[in-house]
Amino acid sequence: MAIEVNGKTIETDEEGYLVNLADWNEDAAKILAAQDELELTESHWEVINFLREYYDEYQIAPAVRVLTKAIGKKLGPEKGNSKYLYELFPYGPAKQACRFAGLPKPTGCV
Repeated sequence: MAIEVNGKTIETDEEGYLVNLADWNEDAAKILAAQDELELTESHWEVINFLREYYDEYQIAPAVRVLTKAIGKKLGPEKGNSKYLYELFPYGPAKQACRFAGLPKPTGCV
């Protein structure tokens, strides 16, 4: 599978995750979000950018529990809760947000 981003073909796996993390850019994220019928807002970008920083530091995509706790620490308790994150990413905050962020599927996600 693949997506078309600015005239460039970017390879994805069967679940829509980028095969090569270096292929990610904001336009790719917007296309992946559009596939899920979502338009990325500033709140989405906050989580996506957080995930990319987390991945750079730990070389792992966090599971939802770890994500919720870490976002609460950095962005405040009103954003560090499942309800808020599921409103932004209805198909699962860790799973869907990591896909948009160009990261691998978090461990423990089915």
